[in-house]
Amino acid sequence: MNELFRSRRHFLKDTAIVSVAGMIMPNAAFGLDFLQEKKKLGVALVGLGSYSTHILRKALKEAELCHLAGVVSGSPAKAKEWSKENGFPEKNIYDYKNFKNIADNKDIDIVYVVTPNSLHAEHTITALEAGKHVICEKPMAMNAAEAMQMVNAAKKANRKLAIGYRMHYDPNFIEAKRLGQSEAFGSVNYIEAALGYSFTPEVGSWKVKKAMGGGSLYNLGVYPIQSARHVKGSEPAFATAQVTTKRKDIFKEIPETFTWQLEWADGTLCNSYSGPVAFIDRLFAGCTDGFIELDPATQYDGVKGSSTNGMFSFAPVFQQQRQVDDFARCVMENKESIVSGTEGWKDMRVIDAIHKAIDSGKKERIG
Repeated sequence: MNELFRSRRHFLKDTAIVSVAGMIMPNAAFGLDFLQEKKKLGVALVGLGSYSTHILRKALKEAELCHLAGVVSGSPAKAKEWSKENGFPEKNIYDYKNFKNIADNKDIDIVYVVTPNSLHAEHTITALEAGKHVICEKPMAMNAAEAMQMVNAAKKANRKLAIGYRMHYDPNFIEAKRLGQSEAFGSVNYIEAALGYSFTPEVGSWKVKKAMGGGSLYNLGVYPIQSARHVKGSEPAFATAQVTTKRKDIFKEIPETFTWQLEWADGTLCNSYSGPVAFIDRLFAGCTDGFIELDPATQYDGVKGSSTNGMFSFAPVFQQQRQVDDFARCVMENKESIVSGTEGWKDMRVIDAIHKAIDSGKKERIG
């Protein structure tokens, strides 16, 4: 397979070889002044699956402003292995029953939620109420209502909340967004944004269970939605959508593939796809006087961009390392993240409209 088109699964494999209860009021002693004095902020990972194991652990090891300081896991044996391998004390290990006790641990400033989608809201709110700043992996929640509960919890706790939108730290995505929003080639009038891989989910995986937030719309579709919104620079107004399922023995609770169309108030259209039956990873924006393209658009490494002016020439970056360092900087400097909870809520509004359009078979208003 061409290096430019390696899937996340290939990347994870390669990297592996190389490498809520009651509210807890934040302790004033762990406030902004305390954090500003620390050279590196402590991060606890909640959920120790493949992404934490092969990507986030490495990102935190290479980060300049934060480090891995603890974990929350349902597996005591795995958590102890992490403690030994990553050099943090066993007192910084929590399970999901005593998770709220993390409030008393001054080693941990930030919690990164990397659990199944249906648990994002619960675990994020628990961490916020414990006085910790939070990065929640995408998709933010199951719906916009849950997402807003998370945003409100962050405001109430006076803590920062960000979503794990790593692409905002890739120079190719940043340039595509700049060209689109500045109308470098005139207005963006047509968009294609899609992400899919050819794979068979494991039997019994939460990723094929409706109640757990499974399905490619949540797990892949958020990337095309993000790309379209940001290259256009404004929010879509309407959505239509369609679904298909070939492997009904596997996809018993959720559709296998999703296609959807977003429409802006000015008439701009975006056609999108997510699914596990074909490889596609592309953003294309057709403008009045030119085009903007990322292909592949969302890889951990090897993102390639181009426009009417030619190929982009950016060196590869470690997106997740930049992401966690930027959030740590936001916490230290008391600034809002560019991928705040509100940003995640905007995507969930679109996903809600897509789900509604699937059920109704009609064009649905977003929001």
